[in-house]
Amino acid sequence: MGKKGFIFDLDGVIVDTARYHYIAWKKLAENLGIAFNEIQNEQLKGVSRVRSLEKILGWGNMDLSEGRFNELLEVKNNDYLSYIERMNEDEILPDVPRVLSFLKQNNQPIALGSASKNARTILKEVGLLNVFDIIIDGTNIKTAKPDPEVFLKAAEGLGRTPENCVVFEDSVAGIKAANTGGMMSIGIGDPAVLHEAAYVFKDFTEISNEFFSKLISE
Repeated sequence: MGKKGFIFDLDGVIVDTARYHYIAWKKLAENLGIAFNEIQNEQLKGVSRVRSLEKILGWGNMDLSEGRFNELLEVKNNDYLSYIERMNEDEILPDVPRVLSFLKQNNQPIALGSASKNARTILKEVGLLNVFDIIIDGTNIKTAKPDPEVFLKAAEGLGRTPENCVVFEDSVAGIKAANTGGMMSIGIGDPAVLHEAAYVFKDFTEISNEFFSKLISE
């Protein structure tokens, strides 16, 4: 078997921390007297913390001083961190351990490619920090997805050319980033949303070890 590079996004692929962002934003918005629901939350996915707060304030027609704005960013992040610090291995998404274990057994290098600055904290809490050969997160990159920087850095860290890398993503921006970077993109989620990916699966329970063997040998 040859060697590919397998790159995984974190949120929505390895673990689901999106609900913690939702709880933290909802709490902050409601403390400001601004109604906040899951429909609005969808508009914050993949959006920076600063832009997310700007959107929430826009929905409430509210202006804040720069000092108060920055204070609220800190409040939201601390709130979110307090949730993820209580995470454990039960929060790893279905069949992720099987997939990582299969790739390891077949000597395939694996990387994490995530925009989250809390990626290492999360991986530590769920017991996966030492599984990845390289971790590229929000502290290592300057440009967000759909720019391919995070995946190109991960490929470089694994010593693989982009065309020999496979990326697992749950967002449209992430799929675009993988495609732009010249990598094979595999969507985890809804095929109607992630139709630009080479393959789409609901989750890893739908991806057999045989499929991975085929990817490795191609």
